Amino acid sequence: MPLREHVASFKQWFIQPAPQALFDRQLVWISLGLMLTGLVMVTSASFPISYRLTDQPFHFMFRHALFIVLALFAAAIILQVQMKHWFKHGYILLIISIFLLFVVLVAGKSVNGASRWIPLGLFNLQPAEVAKLSLFIFMAGYLVRKQEEVRATFKGGFIKPIIVFATLAGLLLLQPDLGTVIVMLVTLFGMLFIAGAKLTQFLALVVVGIFIVIGLIIAEPYRIKRVTSFLDPWENPFGDGYQLTQSLMAFGRGEWFGQGLGNSIQKLAYLPEAHTDFVFAVLAEELGFVGVVLVLMLIFSLVLKAIFIGRRAFETEEFFGGYLAFGIGIWFAFQTLVNVGAAAGIVPTKGLTLPLISYGGSSLIVMSVAVSILLRIDHECRLKAQQLEKNIEDEQ
Repeated sequence: MPLREHVASFKQWFIQPAPQALFDRQLVWISLGLMLTGLVMVTSASFPISYRLTDQPFHFMFRHALFIVLALFAAAIILQVQMKHWFKHGYILLIISIFLLFVVLVAGKSVNGASRWIPLGLFNLQPAEVAKLSLFIFMAGYLVRKQEEVRATFKGGFIKPIIVFATLAGLLLLQPDLGTVIVMLVTLFGMLFIAGAKLTQFLALVVVGIFIVIGLIIAEPYRIKRVTSFLDPWENPFGDGYQLTQSLMAFGRGEWFGQGLGNSIQKLAYLPEAHTDFVFAVLAEELGFVGVVLVLMLIFSLVLKAIFIGRRAFETEEFFGGYLAFGIGIWFAFQTLVNVGAAAGIVPTKGLTLPLISYGGSSLIVMSVAVSILLRIDHECRLKAQQLEKNIEDEQ
């Protein structure tokens, strides 16, 4: 082929629009971008602890890379499952989650006084992550089946899902895991609000929920310490406020453009949980304000994608997919706010991961599955719209 034809073909590759796809390409690239960012930051943040524990600096990097492969494999399988099966059999996943929450209380692995993991050899399964997704799938199906009750009556619309939530919350609090309970509660409220619940009943439920959370905090001395240390971490910087003060130092050192990838000082045995709960602090120190903004833009682009997919699902009368997409969007947004807020000293510290970035097999796999479900919802909406267009053309 002559050089001129090669040049023309190369130009066409940039100029010619891509063929219409039956899935959201941008959502795929955003998710892969977040996973790649997570792999880079976990590798950087885990060097010191990895070398200290295993005499090998890339131990956690290899494990996280393996988690990404497992997450992509699980997402590829879930992508083949039609939404009607989730709608019809969502309660089975909920029952499995409740069973796993019982198992973790009996035979779970305890870390820092919390029993939240079931050892599986390759990785430790955290049933709380599965419980989140199972609750949101169940709730989306419930809101479709009982839509009129949700909008009309308190007893039918609110009490039944609250009983399901209370069962999961009770098991989670025995671990204890208040952070997951709060994420589930906020997402549940958001889904009920989108379903059209009466404003007075909705606000009353929110107020009750806030008082219950405050009561749970007051009931445990260590939770009160977290709140008081969050309000003034510098009062006891080598005690209760140690983790937060070290995180704030990491943010301060980052300035505009950061210290450079791999050049964090706080990860050198100063900042606890640097590659898990506080990986965002290391990111802020190494990549600076610009890096923080870019990563947050990626995460909230994913959240906006979930909201747009939910809206499209409602427009095409795929109500189950619509509720579930909005639920996943609220979940990702709120968990991001809590994780970033805890690292930046805006909210009390909680053991919640940063979506698709923090180290942790259960979180990464479950959130990748959630993204896969979003892709499936979008795919089915596009297929339905395409079929409607074809039917209109045939009639003409």
